[in-house]
Amino acid sequence: MTTGVRRRMGVEERKQQLIGVALELFSHRSPDEVSIDEIAAAAGISRPLVYHYFPGKQSLYEAALRRAADELAARFLEPPDGPLGARLLRVMGRFFDFVDDHGPGFAALMRGGPAVGSSTTNAMIDEVRQAAYEQILAHLEVRSPSPRLELVVRSWVSLAESTALLWLDGRRVPRAELELQLVHDFAALAAVSAAYDTEVADVLVGILAGEDADGPFADLVTRLSALLPRVPDQRLR
Repeated sequence: MTTGVRRRMGVEERKQQLIGVALELFSHRSPDEVSIDEIAAAAGISRPLVYHYFPGKQSLYEAALRRAADELAARFLEPPDGPLGARLLRVMGRFFDFVDDHGPGFAALMRGGPAVGSSTTNAMIDEVRQAAYEQILAHLEVRSPSPRLELVVRSWVSLAESTALLWLDGRRVPRAELELQLVHDFAALAAVSAAYDTEVADVLVGILAGEDADGPFADLVTRLSALLPRVPDQRLR
């Protein structure tokens, strides 16, 4: 019979373990509801040892948030191949995977958790939004967007965030429908701004020219076209 010997972790390895444990707990319950004692028990160490690596729950929360923020930003990475509508749909799928897996933690972060008001926390949230914004511009192949195009992209990133938060409150709309709707929302925001801005118009024309006949944007056109027979003729004149 052999007796197992617990391997002693190095400092960085232990810190990464604690971050992972904290992130897992924060993902299933609001960070306000998770105690240092629970984190210590889940990691298999004593409470004082947690404080040896992190001075308090807020510092551990911010470290877990840093990992989550990096992971969330990575969800917007997508190879620039194929129609934009299909690319955005894959991005939304990965985004909602993250929201689904980290529901309470995601909500607490965006609505204000234990680190609300922290400049560190706010900076990390802004980094995620900026990373998403830059990725979308890269897909549009635009380096210096006009003010209206910037507004379209930033508004869409904010819309995705707020939509995810609303969805978490009861999940009353099927997730797949929301993912597709957000892709349609991007096209709708761009279409409205295209009426006022030639750069947005050129970008939108380029997007639509590269779309498949059965792609998400074509689906939006089909859905909108189905509404036209329901509108009285005189209202279209």
